[in-house]
Amino acid sequence: MFGTLGLPELLFIFVLALLIFGPKRLPEIGRTIGKGLAEFRRASNDLKRSIDTEILAADTARPPLPAPPAAAPVVAKTEAEEAMAGTPVVAETEPAGDAGATADHEGPAAEPPPPGE
Repeated sequence: MFGTLGLPELLFIFVLALLIFGPKRLPEIGRTIGKGLAEFRRASNDLKRSIDTEILAADTARPPLPAPPAAAPVVAKTEAEEAMAGTPVVAETEPAGDAGATADHEGPAAEPPPPGE
């Protein structure tokens, strides 16, 4: 709604001010408004600068964060150790005892086939 003022709006405001204040006081009012805007800009820049200074002072006054614990050193493995690490140990023979039951499997042992078949 109050986004920008175009040329017609500015001309209307200028003519209205000229009629209200007259040609003698209009330059004086313009200088006063200009000085006021410059002072406002200067004060806002000073305020921004002081806020930035306080933030910087607060950041530098904080104690540093503790360092993370050092990681354990990495020890290089030989090729044989790497090869052994990747292969699981497998028993090549079945344990003695029940032929159908294994240590991993809990349940009834399978019936051996009858001798005639």
